[in-house]
Amino acid sequence: MITIRFVAENDLVSRGIRLAEYGFWATHVETLMPDGTLLGAHASGGVQARPNDYDKGRFSRQLFVPIPATPEQTDAFHTFLRAQIGKPYDFEAIVGIVAQRDWRDDKAWMCSELVAAGLCQDKVGIFPSHLATEFNHVTPRDLLLIVSGHYELAAA
Repeated sequence: MITIRFVAENDLVSRGIRLAEYGFWATHVETLMPDGTLLGAHASGGVQARPNDYDKGRFSRQLFVPIPATPEQTDAFHTFLRAQIGKPYDFEAIVGIVAQRDWRDDKAWMCSELVAAGLCQDKVGIFPSHLATEFNHVTPRDLLLIVSGHYELAAA
């Protein structure tokens, strides 16, 4: 099982994302890892695995989306994400929401693009690899709309 967490935050980057997404509520996406940490890309610190309570009180809403996956898919997804730890946040991705760019450039990540790239990995195969070529960006809204069409949502 792969579990993705969507939250609403109100920092400067999140406000920019919300503006670009016409007020959509989810401004951050990360993955619940097997050890209980939350792995994602943040403007502060880039890609890291953080304690599951690192942002307690910082968000107004959260939604956990469980995605059914085989143990092999789950392991491949988590392995890909762990390999991204230490990479910087992709501030260019915020501009890329309205401009053409390659969202799968793995030198730096925006939160939703990191998770989407993991789901598109060949060994994971949750999302078709053509997702990488049809869009110039993947926002939290985009990712939530894609997964909500296929998986049960669990508000928390």
